[in-house]
Amino acid sequence: MNTVLAIRARGITKCFGDVVALDGIDLEVPQGQVHGLVGPNGAGKTTLLGLLLGLAVADGGSLEILGSPVGRALAAPDGVAGFVDGPGLYPSLTARQNLAALTALYGRDARMAGVDEVLDEVGLTDVADDRARGFSLGMRQRLGLAAALLTRPRLLVLDEPSNGLDPAGKKHVHGVLARLAAQGTSVVLSSHRMDDVEALCSEVTIIAAGRAVFSGPLDELAAENRALDYRLRTSDPEAARKVAADVPGIRLVEDAVARQGAEALVVRAQVPALDALVAGLVHADIAVREFAPVVSPLEAAFLTLTEPQEAGR
Repeated sequence: MNTVLAIRARGITKCFGDVVALDGIDLEVPQGQVHGLVGPNGAGKTTLLGLLLGLAVADGGSLEILGSPVGRALAAPDGVAGFVDGPGLYPSLTARQNLAALTALYGRDARMAGVDEVLDEVGLTDVADDRARGFSLGMRQRLGLAAALLTRPRLLVLDEPSNGLDPAGKKHVHGVLARLAAQGTSVVLSSHRMDDVEALCSEVTIIAAGRAVFSGPLDELAAENRALDYRLRTSDPEAARKVAADVPGIRLVEDAVARQGAEALVVRAQVPALDALVAGLVHADIAVREFAPVVSPLEAAFLTLTEPQEAGR
């Protein structure tokens, strides 16, 4: 069965003078997927988001959004909404007035959600009549999300949507985006927070120096032949150390052990060796109290795949 794509990009290039912002980017985002964009500062993420929102046009390659080719004119594609570099708000207007002004700009014939409906959806009902100039960064992000939801887009493009959110606000926004995806809306978001990307996204594209150095499911990052550091806490650290030393493919990271404290071991291994280590601990009647990556698979892949490009600049 063919997958219905919200975005299909092939060989996208974009230059600003002598600066190559995007260099042959390929991207596919299925309908109803939350797709993450990660990369170092200046990698090209914002430029790519701008192309998706119609704020810029590519110099080369092909781009289809929601089944329609994107032309060479600056225009927001039908069914797409979002923001880049933070939402544009009128600081002297209230949250409700900001959204009402946008509703008027879209016109009465547009398919719109109600202002109060989207304010409630993003959790801003209690401050609907407060002026935007007094909003925190997180509240402005949520109001920007509400503005994007006014048109009930089929593709939502967001730049750092969790920026400035406290834990409760982040949980709320994550819930909104997860529900939208479950209802068939596609979401593309960029973030420097790897935990946000891992919590929300089923697939990710890692961009470095304008190129996509990885694009695919998150579990492929963990499945690749890459050794990661894992923190291990047990009921008997010394006995666990001896077991780990006898398991092929397991290496103790002594400097990391010192940083984690005497009760923790840090081992470097690929997944198959970890399975053997756990079996050995169980056989030795050693209780495992914690076994977790020191750095997540996504963050480890990010560092591995982007550092060579950064060093060459």
